[in-house]
Amino acid sequence: MPEIRIVTEVAGRVCALPVEAGSSVNDGDDIVFVEAMKMEIPVPSPAAGKLKSVLVKIDDVVAEGQVLAIIET
Repeated sequence: MPEIRIVTEVAGRVCALPVEAGSSVNDGDDIVFVEAMKMEIPVPSPAAGKLKSVLVKIDDVVAEGQVLAIIET
């Protein structure tokens, strides 16, 4: 199965992880929320599949372009 890396477009702090590893996700489902400039910015899944792993945890500080999770399609 091909793997797709989910990356953030903003730097900030991980404030929510609404989906757990092993869950099925649809295209556009929010995988991670990153707090930046007092806003919660969703990071959506770019495709449908199974969430293979989540590489961050709540309160982690992430950089722009960092891989947050991996899905299998």
